[in-house]
Amino acid sequence: MHKKEILKELVEHLFDFDNEFQEEKEYSMADFVGYLNVRYAVQPATIRNIAGEEEKWIKEDDDVNTDISTLLVFMYRYAVVYFKKALKEGPINTLDEFSFLIVLMTYPSLSKTELVQKLIMEKTSGVEVIKRLLKNELIEEFDNPNDKRSVLVAITAKGKEELASLFPKMGLVGSVIVGNLTSAEVSSLSFLLRKLDYYHNDIFLHHRNLSLEELRDRKDL
Repeated sequence: MHKKEILKELVEHLFDFDNEFQEEKEYSMADFVGYLNVRYAVQPATIRNIAGEEEKWIKEDDDVNTDISTLLVFMYRYAVVYFKKALKEGPINTLDEFSFLIVLMTYPSLSKTELVQKLIMEKTSGVEVIKRLLKNELIEEFDNPNDKRSVLVAITAKGKEELASLFPKMGLVGSVIVGNLTSAEVSSLSFLLRKLDYYHNDIFLHHRNLSLEELRDRKDL
């Protein structure tokens, strides 16, 4: 293939990418590279099989979407194991606590509801995380001057210090989690996961009372 043909095909892919993700406010070169990697990834991978020989009808009825859902759950469980290794010392004890602090690090303050929603948690579970962070003086709470019904939370100097001390270990966790993926595959995975997060976050915030059938059949999500 000549250079002009490659360039022409690249431009066509860019327009396809832009049309497909026109709802995104911004995207980067890494997003576009990830998109291309998904289109052209053909390298086979060594995989493990967790299924036994019984109940062959389950295998016959299996589909790739169910497989992806199961593997995402597995990846979460692997990640939790690695995060626990990084968090075994200090006042930050769980991945949820770490995530809450990371988000608060990027805002002057947030209401408790805003914080919980950004971390995709149910209110009761999120409030428990906030209570633990308050107890350990990693965050502080104060009245919202613009809304007397609301309480704001912000990260404390101690919280920032503890968070900063964990960054090197969290970098190691990230390296372990991406495992044997190539740089191109990491870029592709990042692109795909952020695309899914954008889709499911809208459901979580605005449509989570719908049934599975209704969610499946919606065309405007």
